[in-house]
Amino acid sequence: MNWKRFGRRLAIGICLVLVVAWGCRSPQQPETTAPHASPPVEAIAPEPDASEPQLSAPAPRLLPEATQAILANAGGAGKVFDPPRGDVRMVVVSDLNGIYGSTDYDPEVDKGMALIQFWNPDIVVCSGDMVAGQNPTLSDEQIRAMWQGFDEHVAAPLRNAGLPYGFTIGNHDASSALGVGGSFLFQRERDLASEYWLEPEHDPGIDFIDRFEFPFYYTFKSGDVFFLAWDGSSHRIPDEKLAWVELALASPEAQNAKLRVLLGHLPLYAVAVGRNEPAEVMANADELRAMLERYNVHTYISGHHHAYYPGHRGDLQLLHMGILGSGPRPLIDSNLPPWKALTVLDVNFEKPELTTYTTYDIRTLETIAYGQLPRFLAGHNGIVLRRDVEWTDLNAQEQAFCRDRLGDALCGP
Repeated sequence: MNWKRFGRRLAIGICLVLVVAWGCRSPQQPETTAPHASPPVEAIAPEPDASEPQLSAPAPRLLPEATQAILANAGGAGKVFDPPRGDVRMVVVSDLNGIYGSTDYDPEVDKGMALIQFWNPDIVVCSGDMVAGQNPTLSDEQIRAMWQGFDEHVAAPLRNAGLPYGFTIGNHDASSALGVGGSFLFQRERDLASEYWLEPEHDPGIDFIDRFEFPFYYTFKSGDVFFLAWDGSSHRIPDEKLAWVELALASPEAQNAKLRVLLGHLPLYAVAVGRNEPAEVMANADELRAMLERYNVHTYISGHHHAYYPGHRGDLQLLHMGILGSGPRPLIDSNLPPWKALTVLDVNFEKPELTTYTTYDIRTLETIAYGQLPRFLAGHNGIVLRRDVEWTDLNAQEQAFCRDRLGDALCGP
């Protein structure tokens, strides 16, 4: 037998067997190129640190359909800016109401509520005017209907999403304006606001510290941030209530917190056209500011003026909130068109400035940069500097403008 020929035939046979076996395996399916529906928009959690042991990969956060629809209309989630997240994140809204007695809300309110889950905050805060009261002709039934409308459009969606909601009372919610005899002009509205908020099913889900006179005066916390809400629904706070404010700010819960925030409806200083009058800001603004600075309050968040302006005076940051409801107003001495806006506020305990604002024109979802806004505003009761500007940054002409209008005392730090 020719062993060489036999060896060649054996090798060829083995090769044929291998080829047949490979050809009989299940073929790999190629990726389809057929059209398919776009998947739901998801907020993807950051990748975990590879140096740390992980039990399982984090699941994508599926956003509600209403949120997906808004993002899709804006060109996708990637087209709407989601800022770097801080240690604590809050979404801040204000002045949600429509015309007197309204039980419905402008579409920007519903849009803002739907988008909140995209930013995934730890808490939502509101600087007042959740309903459309401050009208003595409204019946109890109409006032209750307004709060029911608020619940349907704002509070219930937040509760269903598991988002805590901290707020301050505004003049259209339950004004603290006093009549000639010293009694509240809108006592019924105050009673019915309390009725709504004290019902267990309307619990705002916040971590209360002191309920004191909730919903008008109370304190709560979110992470290492201490919040105090006072009744700034009119321009004066009674002395006995200010005494409680000082006690609350001096408390260990407040002073051991890494950041202190005050919520009130009326601002300390005027920033908007049509609100540049004494009764439209808190009385004795400089004295109140000095008290807040004494207890190291970092930020006062206010509404009422219907105009976004990130300012400061002295050591106190002043976040004047834009609105989602009806009637945005222009800033003093500005030709800028008024915005409807909301703010994502990120707290970064390790950064010197502590807080970062990302504010959106709710209609376009474009962000509003500091540089788009006036460097300062000279309202009737004192200058407010833009957050990134100091008095010494103003040029001689700007400083002279303030002094000529207000005098040295109201233009100083």
